Amino acid sequence: MLFNRIVEKLGDAVERHSITANNLNPEITGVASVDSAKAGTISYIEGGAFAAMVSQTAASALILPLDESLIIAATERGLAWVATKQPRLLFAKAIALFYQPFQPGPGIHPTAVIDPSVVLGKDVSIASHVVIQPGVTIGDRACIHPNVVIYPDVEIGDRTILHANCTIHERAKIGADCVIHSGAVIGAEGFGFVPTPQGIFKMEQSGRTVLEDRVEVGCNSAIDRPAVGETIIKRNTKLDNMVHIAHGCEVGENCFMAAQVGLAGGVKVGRGVMLGGQVGVANNAKIGDGAIATAQTGIPSDIAPGAIVSSSPAVPNKLYLKVSAIYKRLPEMYRILKKLQKKLDLD
Repeated sequence: MLFNRIVEKLGDAVERHSITANNLNPEITGVASVDSAKAGTISYIEGGAFAAMVSQTAASALILPLDESLIIAATERGLAWVATKQPRLLFAKAIALFYQPFQPGPGIHPTAVIDPSVVLGKDVSIASHVVIQPGVTIGDRACIHPNVVIYPDVEIGDRTILHANCTIHERAKIGADCVIHSGAVIGAEGFGFVPTPQGIFKMEQSGRTVLEDRVEVGCNSAIDRPAVGETIIKRNTKLDNMVHIAHGCEVGENCFMAAQVGLAGGVKVGRGVMLGGQVGVANNAKIGDGAIATAQTGIPSDIAPGAIVSSSPAVPNKLYLKVSAIYKRLPEMYRILKKLQKKLDLD
């Protein structure tokens, strides 16, 4: 589509643009990263790290921050451009103009096994070898890919997508516009066992798992149900691949968890929390609203709202950075200490 049409579709987030002459209104055929872009594509610049690419990229159009020097550089090269406070967000919207994920049409494959008691909404898509057990309710325009297994009494909301080979265990409730990726398991038994002198006694997990609207769960992630009560993931939270949410956890709205994050039982996570890859959180810890834990942080106890923590056990990120800067100097500091100790011994 022509660049001016893209600008129209991107809407009010575009604060400035280059549409002043025909030569700045190229036809755009796709999107690309700024360092691998070709003629006919649109890309974006965010921050100073890629600023030099304005003079090097082969893209025909750029999404820029509100930086006058970058705008001038793009204009001098004859590139079409838009400027915004959030270039990455605008680029995400531009991608959606050129690409839509695979979505099969409505219908039920003849190999699907669906209990007669199942309630199906309008225009549902159910692929091959899906198994849906009694008492399940599925909302309008939901999409269930091959080999998905849905246990009894599950609720699935409108337009939710279950990708191939995921499993939804009994009594789980999944809201509207959710995405459950391949291999994920929602609502399996929590790890509940009671040690006794006679051995380990299994505690049945009678609770359920609840995912509110617009939750996304990555491949091979697991969200367990508790012995009693609910494990809850609140609306618009996004989980990466191989994330484990244990029994009885509560995760707030608009949270992000990168790959291999693990929450032990009973953890409470506030709103807008970001956990980097391989973060581990101990039993019943509470993480306040807006907190951030960088990759591989170990969280043994409560984290205050807005805190930024690193390392294991977790410490304030600023302290961690200071310690890290000192760490590589430890051999040198050790040699100096040994020399001082030797001098003191001689004295």
